[in-house]
Amino acid sequence: MSAASNYLENKILDHVLTASAFTQPSRYIALFTQSPGESGSFTYEISTSGTAYARQAVTFAAASSGSSATNATVTFPTATANWGTITHVAVVDGDTEGAGNVLFYGAVTTSKTIETGDTFQISSGNLTISLD
Repeated sequence: MSAASNYLENKILDHVLTASAFTQPSRYIALFTQSPGESGSFTYEISTSGTAYARQAVTFAAASSGSSATNATVTFPTATANWGTITHVAVVDGDTEGAGNVLFYGAVTTSKTIETGDTFQISSGNLTISLD
């Protein structure tokens, strides 16, 4: 995953080039059935209504060679209703559905349909964010 949202791009540019403060954000993984795009739209985020879906906190290892990978497994709750097909994930700074800002986003390598009783998991090291 290497796409940054417009929100994050502006925050980084302001922080580096105009000395505007940018406090390190909280980091959560959000799941989507379509790309949130550069605008960071939450339109296609999985619904929390009766599904047991909830964003999950995520941590990353120190960056090296322009990239950083997750350093712990992220496991979502067992679905109590169908979530649809997960095609994209995003690192966001809010902990509840539709809240906060998309920071980074990208397509999953293999789309995954989540039905009642399924779980979605990202193994440690399997989500990498790169800047070049």
